[in-house]
Amino acid sequence: MTVHLNATPITPGTRILGVGHYRPANTVTNLDLIDRGVDTSEEWIRTRVGITERRWADPDETVIDMAERASGKALADSGVEARDIDLVLVVTSTLPSPVPAAAPELAHRLGALAPGAFDIGSGCSGFVYGLGVASAAVQTGQARHVLVVASERFSGWLDMNDRKTSVILGDGAAAAVVGPADHVGIGPVVWGSSGDLHDAVTIDEHTRYFRQEGQTVYRWVTTQMAPVATAAIERAGLLPEDIAVFVPHQANLRIIDTLATRIGLPNAVVARDIVTSGNTSGTTIPLAMSRMKEAGEIPSGAPALLLGFGSGLAYAAQVVLAP
Repeated sequence: MTVHLNATPITPGTRILGVGHYRPANTVTNLDLIDRGVDTSEEWIRTRVGITERRWADPDETVIDMAERASGKALADSGVEARDIDLVLVVTSTLPSPVPAAAPELAHRLGALAPGAFDIGSGCSGFVYGLGVASAAVQTGQARHVLVVASERFSGWLDMNDRKTSVILGDGAAAAVVGPADHVGIGPVVWGSSGDLHDAVTIDEHTRYFRQEGQTVYRWVTTQMAPVATAAIERAGLLPEDIAVFVPHQANLRIIDTLATRIGLPNAVVARDIVTSGNTSGTTIPLAMSRMKEAGEIPSGAPALLLGFGSGLAYAAQVVLAP
């Protein structure tokens, strides 16, 4: 049965035309971390966060290198040429320097012809923010085709003496091409922030290490995010039972399972990419979506609920039709 989003129609409609992802070749298992001196155990990692392995970039592999590889796959999947991209959005929090932004260089590498280009630094919710911006740009005529890319290289920001963070984070990139459609394929975005908790997830300005107040974030997500997801479903004009795929930020396996239960998604396949990719921040949602499509777990046109949450603390949710 085909399900259509029943959100108030906007002309033109928008949709995700194609997706692609890239994961570094270097697989780091839990035992590898223990061998590197992390004070933890296989059981602790599996039971606390649900991860068995993650990917880390090679020393000479950059955020933009990974973004380029993922973008090439997304463009090929969409059938859109790089020269036809009008806007490039790069979601990242792990550039070695905040200036220059990644998006202009990425656009140049891909062969895009002087598109608009800027970065989004919203961390784990950044890809959903990017989709919202991309869809609005197409709807208002500011662009016809938009490339939204998330790329993170957290392996360069880890304190290997902090087992609460060093075992969680991974590297990778994923991308989506957004373009016009004769139907609503990207639902309204529900976004917001809890700025009173802005310092619960940080990169320390002195040590340059990633830090997180895990319990604070866990309580915030598990008590506050289910209503956000429900609102996104309602704004798309659907019911929870219409959702075929749930792709939340891959922060922690316990969080993912708790959210799926509290939202109530009886027919949804739930993304659990965290197990083999780790937490790749803003990359987790498009990476999981692209990998699930590649594996045949997401049928084209299936309603997928996306839910991002994290640093800031910012959040964003929306329903899209799978490409």
